Amino acid sequence: MSDSNYFTRMQRGLASAPAVAGLLGGVVRVADLVAGTLESDYIATRAFLNPAGQVQGGMLGAMLDDVTAMLVTATLADGEFCTTLNLNLSFLRPAQAGPLLGRARLERRGRNVCNVVGELRQDGQVVAIATAICMLVRPA
Repeated sequence: MSDSNYFTRMQRGLASAPAVAGLLGGVVRVADLVAGTLESDYIATRAFLNPAGQVQGGMLGAMLDDVTAMLVTATLADGEFCTTLNLNLSFLRPAQAGPLLGRARLERRGRNVCNVVGELRQDGQVVAIATAICMLVRPA
């Protein structure tokens, strides 16, 4: 990771976070690039609820996409970006409006593709898990 990459600039307040992170209430809590992990806090608002009063699965998926891609973004050189090629979700229990903790772990970083696993927790319990495949995009 470069000291001038997007993630570092964002953490220092020199670059804006992605708009979707703001929508999701996403704030990076800690990134440990030696361990290959990242944690981010999210807020599920009442607008995210389905008619049963539970957080709609697509919103949980967006949080998992955000935390896994943000971890990959933290590893990139300046000018590089990543895009999610595949996001496989499993919903384990309903989530309610309120805070959630997203965790991501980098399983493998290849030359062009990264494999990442993620989880969302609420009140200490895992509510959803994901495996993500992210492609690295370099300037031409």
